[in-house]
Amino acid sequence: MSKPTLILLPGMPLDAALWTHQTDHLAEVAEVRVGELTAHDSMVDLAQAVLAAAPGRFALAGLSMGGYLAFEILRQAPERVMKLALLDTSARADMPEQIANRRQAVELARQGKYRQVIVGNLPRLLHPRHAEERTLVDSVYAQAERIGIDAYVRQQTAIMNRPDSRPGLSAIRCPTLVLCGRQDAITPPEVHVEMADAIPGARFVPVEDAGHLTPMERPQAVTALLREWLVYA
Repeated sequence: MSKPTLILLPGMPLDAALWTHQTDHLAEVAEVRVGELTAHDSMVDLAQAVLAAAPGRFALAGLSMGGYLAFEILRQAPERVMKLALLDTSARADMPEQIANRRQAVELARQGKYRQVIVGNLPRLLHPRHAEERTLVDSVYAQAERIGIDAYVRQQTAIMNRPDSRPGLSAIRCPTLVLCGRQDAITPPEVHVEMADAIPGARFVPVEDAGHLTPMERPQAVTALLREWLVYA
């Protein structure tokens, strides 16, 4: 049998480097691709672009913004998603204060303070222990630089305008893995329990000693969980 295609959707403002360990170590059980999430400023258009580049059916894993986009892909083409993994994300729409914070970040980025925005957000992205790892931190900064200000603004716009995905959770029928860092300060474990409880048969797994970027902070653990999900779920 041919290997399934696994499409990985990164968070904002990150790129394929977020998934380096998973891309390298899941290749023997899946054809791994990373979605391009920089060209559009709406979840609807981003989902259409991912679907246009995808095979007929595929496994789908998304982190943070990638999880928000996964829900839109499911709204547009649920029959095409064989398996679903939701990492460090939420089915909820933004609250007014979250939208206000995003708008402020966008304005600062447009004023030439994009690096300042990324640096300021780092403590919320990483477990305190990992915030001291120079290689990991440098990778986050490098990814943000590659994404750039214009794409960052488009991504923030798409996120701010996304709908509440909770009403559709009970309709998800594919094998679903929900995981997050135990110390995720942006989308904490209780948000993931909410999703797992609403999706029929979903499995929730907290990853110890990790914040919001589990594929980079605990790469071996996340890869092992995704492998198990791909092969056995």
